[in-house]
Amino acid sequence: MSERNPEARDRFRGMRLRAIRTQRLGLGLKQAADSVGWHGSKLSRTERGLRAVTIQDFAMLLTAWDLPADERDQILEELAQGSSSGWWDRPISGVPIDVGTLAAYEAEANGLVNVAVAAVPGLLHTRETAAAVMAADGVPPEDVDRRWMARLQRQQILTRIEYTTYIAESAVRTPWGGPEVWRAQLGHLLRCDELGLAQIRIIPHTQTSVLLLNTWLWMRFPQTPPVVHVELGSGVTYIHEADWYTEVLERLDRVAVPRDGTRKLIRELMEG
Repeated sequence: MSERNPEARDRFRGMRLRAIRTQRLGLGLKQAADSVGWHGSKLSRTERGLRAVTIQDFAMLLTAWDLPADERDQILEELAQGSSSGWWDRPISGVPIDVGTLAAYEAEANGLVNVAVAAVPGLLHTRETAAAVMAADGVPPEDVDRRWMARLQRQQILTRIEYTTYIAESAVRTPWGGPEVWRAQLGHLLRCDELGLAQIRIIPHTQTSVLLLNTWLWMRFPQTPPVVHVELGSGVTYIHEADWYTEVLERLDRVAVPRDGTRKLIRELMEG
């Protein structure tokens, strides 16, 4: 059977299912699969989110595994409450499917940390900066507005989540869209920081302690391990073993300019 690209909801449900099986109940994969008449490969794909993970699957598995009824009912209720769809569940012409997948992950997260190398992260873009960056990335002009609207929808998460970003100094200094667009973008960064929508830290261009090759987003979740969304030249990938990225964030915290110093540097750039 060919494996499809997992959807965010399937990933979350699969990871939670595996945690219940291994950490709460101490069941081996074969034993757990045999209890419901599944092959071990089917349960493995389910736990990795490589097949749809329905609430019915959850109920059947938890019942067969003898999870206490009160715990089972609470978990199923939580799943049902979290199953409502968002704008990302509806395909949008001209907007890559991965944008919706990323938005679904962000909607489930309770903490986001962006590391931006080449440009200010999209969650903090103004419309004009977004258009300039998209054009440089080869996005067709007719798709820019639709992609911007999808990005604007993603930005709404900043009003209800803890968001930190480490931005390479070269990215802050790059005048995407020209001087006026650049100055407006810097002002937007300051406002977002001052309003508490983002904690912004600049990575000085003189630092040589942390090598950064890609832009990535580290996402923390209430009941599952962190997931990292990594931007590549040929697309994106999701990393579900995030320990290396978590360690990099700890190192970045030591070398990045503090928030007050970051604000001072941005103001100086705007004045200059």
